[in-house]
Amino acid sequence: MTPDEARRATADHISRVEYFLSLFALELGERAKEHDASKLESPEVEMFSRVTEKLQGLTYGSSEYEAQRKEMLGMALHHHYEHNRHHPEHFDNGVSGMSLIDLVEMFCDHLAACERHKDGDPYKSLEINTERFGYSPQLVSIFRNTIDFLREVGD
Repeated sequence: MTPDEARRATADHISRVEYFLSLFALELGERAKEHDASKLESPEVEMFSRVTEKLQGLTYGSSEYEAQRKEMLGMALHHHYEHNRHHPEHFDNGVSGMSLIDLVEMFCDHLAACERHKDGDPYKSLEINTERFGYSPQLVSIFRNTIDFLREVGD
């Protein structure tokens, strides 16, 4: 292969990476605009209007929090999981059924949810969700590294 052929091949590769990253970015942009929109309509809005304030005062993963979450597991929460694929509960096989885009939205959702609790801690949330959803050690490391990265670039 000549240097010119190598340059063209590399330029083609760069172009394809740009294409895939653009698709990813477009989908994440759509997800950002549409995130949890089902919470704004019935049957979810009624449930979340009753429980959101209660949940904010509870420690994520505590027995009180879990009791409140179980109380929500009726039709409205089932509806929410059914219409929002960034929740492992959307899939029969949980996290294993998710795409990387689903995982990114779920991760961002969990970070934002931590901010709704007075004692919210993304690392503690990660521990709880690891047990709850069965994250692999590798995924836990990736999530932890991402929390660290976002804290570093956000400062």
